[in-house]
Amino acid sequence: MCDDESGVTNLVEYVTITGILMVLLIVTIFATNAIFMQGPSDKLAYHSFVDVGNGISTRIVDIYVIAPDTGTITTDFDIPDDVAGQDYFVEMKEDLGDQKVVVSRDGITSTISIAGIGATMGVTGSTTGSGINRLTYDSRGFE
Repeated sequence: MCDDESGVTNLVEYVTITGILMVLLIVTIFATNAIFMQGPSDKLAYHSFVDVGNGISTRIVDIYVIAPDTGTITTDFDIPDDVAGQDYFVEMKEDLGDQKVVVSRDGITSTISIAGIGATMGVTGSTTGSGINRLTYDSRGFE
């Protein structure tokens, strides 16, 4: 025969186990995004930013190699419109006498050196991935 205490014990055990499992489920749901989706997405974005920065650095060096002593040279190029489904920003900066291409978005930053040409030719400007981008060299310089 069942007495009143065994019925209550089963109910308390059921409610306790269900509560613990619900807490674990909620923790798992919130952790899943950070562990399984956001981390790999950020890693993909960083490596894509390195590729974009290397491509822009190569184009800048190519212009430097064929730049005339007097005159102007302009080239248009295309970079990906987005990386991992989000926009990004590209900026040319000088850091301790070295020219760098900085590609960034929401705390993810990739910095690529422009192959040591910073001492002879300054590079400035910024762009985004949207549309066609343009590099221009003018022997007279820019203001």
